[in-house]
Amino acid sequence: MASNQKLLNWVKECSELCQPLTVEWVDGSKEESDRLTKLMVKEGLATALNPQKLPNCIHFRSDPSDVARVENRTYIASRSKDEAGPTNNWIDPDELKGVMKGLYKGCMKGRTMYVIPFSMGPIGSPISKIGVEITDSPYVVLNMGIMTRMGTKVLEALGENGEFIPCLHSIGKPLAEGESDGGKWPCAPIEQKYISHFPEDRTIWSYGSGYGGNALLGKKCLALRIASAIARDEGWLAEHMLILCITSPEGKKKYVAAAFPSACGKTNLAMLIPTIPGWKVETIGDDIAWMKFGKDGRLYAINPEAGFFGVAPGTSMDSNPNAMKAISKNTIYTNVALTADNDVWWEGIGCDAPGKLTDWTGKEWDMATATKPAAHPNARFTAPAHQCPAIAREWDNPEGVPISAILFGGRRPSTVPLIHEAYNWEHGVFMGSIVGSEVTAAALDLKAGTIRRDPFAMLPFCGYHMGDYFQHWINMGKKSSEDKLPKIFFVNWFRKSSDGKWLWPGYGDNSRVLKWIFQRLEGQVKAKETAIGFVPDANGIDTQGLNISGSNMQELLNVNKEEWLKEVESIKEHYNKFGNRLPAKLWEELGALESRLKKA
Repeated sequence: MASNQKLLNWVKECSELCQPLTVEWVDGSKEESDRLTKLMVKEGLATALNPQKLPNCIHFRSDPSDVARVENRTYIASRSKDEAGPTNNWIDPDELKGVMKGLYKGCMKGRTMYVIPFSMGPIGSPISKIGVEITDSPYVVLNMGIMTRMGTKVLEALGENGEFIPCLHSIGKPLAEGESDGGKWPCAPIEQKYISHFPEDRTIWSYGSGYGGNALLGKKCLALRIASAIARDEGWLAEHMLILCITSPEGKKKYVAAAFPSACGKTNLAMLIPTIPGWKVETIGDDIAWMKFGKDGRLYAINPEAGFFGVAPGTSMDSNPNAMKAISKNTIYTNVALTADNDVWWEGIGCDAPGKLTDWTGKEWDMATATKPAAHPNARFTAPAHQCPAIAREWDNPEGVPISAILFGGRRPSTVPLIHEAYNWEHGVFMGSIVGSEVTAAALDLKAGTIRRDPFAMLPFCGYHMGDYFQHWINMGKKSSEDKLPKIFFVNWFRKSSDGKWLWPGYGDNSRVLKWIFQRLEGQVKAKETAIGFVPDANGIDTQGLNISGSNMQELLNVNKEEWLKEVESIKEHYNKFGNRLPAKLWEELGALESRLKKA
């Protein structure tokens, strides 16, 4: 039981508001996990999977209205609208709390209220933070047990006077006496869903959704939206970044953090298997990085999560064998398809469906006649990070790992070369601020060819005004000397030829670009200075054993003046959104880029 009076008072307050049948403090034990799993299987809310093929794995099907993050119901309720900025949904915090308290009143009737103490990052790490999530969803408890360090040890670390971030969640479906969920995933209608963040209070309230990003409040809600505001105030970085370790044939290690918008191969890079002999890549984290300066002036990063919450469709032994091995046991699957013998299947798994399946909605599915996917496109797996074969020994080092390079990237079929390096930290911040991916014809809200900007891959996750966020990055660069700051690079695996074919093979061959970055950090290879930054020499990238022509390599590394002048105009439109909160330094960087291009 907790000894922290502030926590005890808050739990009592929430219990009186939500009126649960009983209150249970989560201890994080295997016995507890087994009990909750059996309970959900018994109630028809989960399916135990084939123990021979997928030992200790279970599957959940969500309500069709509750399958992803709901951005239009996600709010940054700062005290003023200007503090939230133009890229966040804002509601007056007092008004929002009034509405949500009305929804929370009696919302847990007939249910158990679970109190989940959790640590984002290794317990006791100087970079970690403690949160406590109150929820009425055993699904959330099971997932939080994989995604965070959870339970009694966290309460012990919190002690009598420790600080914690309160996170209140309810699925929003009270039960009448004797009623059950009847095997259906409970949630509230869309107009009653709220995922609300109060940055100044360091508080998160979520109501009406059971889906991961809306309900596992340690993940995007705490680890990015609230943590980014805390990081601004305390002088560190909370980022939507993978962390990897690359080791040379000589045994020298470098740690790299990288930010990419969705569908740009983030998890695949974090778990990459190099195609070049002697090089090794290991995983520290696949999604979030918290970074603070150490006493030596270097930037140290931890992965605040303890598991992977990954997208299943498209994951296969070809695209990401390490992920497939990581999810072979002790894993929670959500909204995938099931085979007749309770194995899992999804589109892009690497084989045809083995006969008739049960799709993610619970209906019979036959590949020969199907008009819809068997697995939801956002179907997920939740797996312990330590099960990944590529996990680095130091992945949970409480002191973190020293970051030597930061990568930004997007899906760009033209303009942006395979790799370029920033001139310095401030130029690198400029590069991060213009990250984007080209919209395809499948997108309905923007014209094909338009660049959808996602600066630092943080657009949906920054808990305050992004203009101030850019300034915070500039300020961070002043905390140490340039020689100790990570070098910043921009990568683009997705460049195409004029006839629409990929110029770069990607996947494991991205290790060739990581090798060049490593060698640049070591001062072992030269680069040519261009208007946009340093680009490899014609023979700078190791292409030995790769079937790629010299002309294709030349195109991959080409900096086209006219294309970049068009890019400048697009960046101006992007920057104008942030008004007078955009740092003057970024306008200077843009002006300098335009000037260099015109002189080129």
